[in-house]
Amino acid sequence: MLETSARLLRLLSLLQTPREWPGTELAERLGVSGRTVRNDIERLRTLGYPVDASRGPTGGYRLAAGSAMPPLLLEDDEAVAVAVALRTVSGSALAGTEETAGRALAKLEQVLPSRLRRRVRALQQYAVPVPADRPAPHTDPELLMALTAACRDHERLRMDYRDHAGATARRLVEPQRVVNWGRRWYLVAWDVDRDDWRTFRVDRLTPLPPAGPRFAPRRDPEGDAAAYVAGKASAAAWRHRARVTVHAPAQAVLERINPAVGTVEPVDADTCVLDTGAASLDSLGVHLGMLGFDFTVTGPPELVRHLEELAGRYARSTRA
Repeated sequence: MLETSARLLRLLSLLQTPREWPGTELAERLGVSGRTVRNDIERLRTLGYPVDASRGPTGGYRLAAGSAMPPLLLEDDEAVAVAVALRTVSGSALAGTEETAGRALAKLEQVLPSRLRRRVRALQQYAVPVPADRPAPHTDPELLMALTAACRDHERLRMDYRDHAGATARRLVEPQRVVNWGRRWYLVAWDVDRDDWRTFRVDRLTPLPPAGPRFAPRRDPEGDAAAYVAGKASAAAWRHRARVTVHAPAQAVLERINPAVGTVEPVDADTCVLDTGAASLDSLGVHLGMLGFDFTVTGPPELVRHLEELAGRYARSTRA
């Protein structure tokens, strides 16, 4: 049988999982009687942990959300996961979170056992992010909270939106999802005036009160809001586009690309069309070469010439 302090920690660890625990199951897990479990539950409540109890055949105990934050009990792998998450957030583009995440990580390190502290510090010392080509625009966390609340409550949103040229226009939208792609945040919403889906960079929008009225929820565009944003955000940066006939089934091509590379349209059982693009002809040539399937390109002319040059270069590289 576990000592009282160790048993309380084990009980708290079980209760922090998102489910209800019957008293009999807790007693079996802890190797004690049902009465001891009830006494331990009262001890946790005295320490400030709000433990709810429900009656009935499906009832049991669970840890509820409280008005204060009692100490958390984390397993080893959970503690390391939280440290990794805080380390990631401290270098994110969310304005004001870098310092807050840094403070939280420092507090977590204070209470970590030495074996875990060494692992976390090794992560901080040796895991180095690749610097971005240009700094990401900072996004206000309060703005993200307001947008996700509008998505949750299905409330229309009026906002001023600034496009890439700096022009500002008033928009009325029905917010669907907030998506993080790369180092930017995007709002996916149904544009009421344009009667179509649109993506909006969060750092370029300013919500206007009041919110509402409510609207009927819709399915995500193309069935996947993240994939929709990936395709739109990538296509916006393409300088060169092409429609390529790929001599392979559409499903086989889809398994080799992600939405940032392009969209696939089936033609028949053995052929499909890939609508793709890239910031440069070199990148576009690399994407096509990595498909792993034969393909036919009829345009644009500059891409055809570029692929002919590549074909010649590769052919010369293998001559005896």
